[in-house]
Amino acid sequence: MTAPRETAVEHDEHAGPGEHGGHGYSKDKEAHLKRLRRIEGQVRGLHRMVDEDAYCIDVLTQVSASTKALQSFALQLLEEHLRHCVARAAVEGGPEADAKVAEATAAIARLLRT
Repeated sequence: MTAPRETAVEHDEHAGPGEHGGHGYSKDKEAHLKRLRRIEGQVRGLHRMVDEDAYCIDVLTQVSASTKALQSFALQLLEEHLRHCVARAAVEGGPEADAKVAEATAAIARLLRT
């Protein structure tokens, strides 16, 4: 069983009203959602290709493109997390800074395993 995820309030107890929801990606939320809709379209395209018995290599090419798009999105989110959440915690210092660095390190490790 995995540990429960922290809520947005626990993640960003220092965010004030109107601070983009307090997450590093919040200021570019619409661009991120647009990007995710494109990725979703790529995955739907995969479904359609398999349904229509497309050539294996063509399907694999689309899988590769979808995977790269998700990896690129993940790296952008990671960068925003480092610039926003980790940097702020580092300025404040203390155990919160250590926790944010450990959290980011674990996220990087997960990305490297993919």
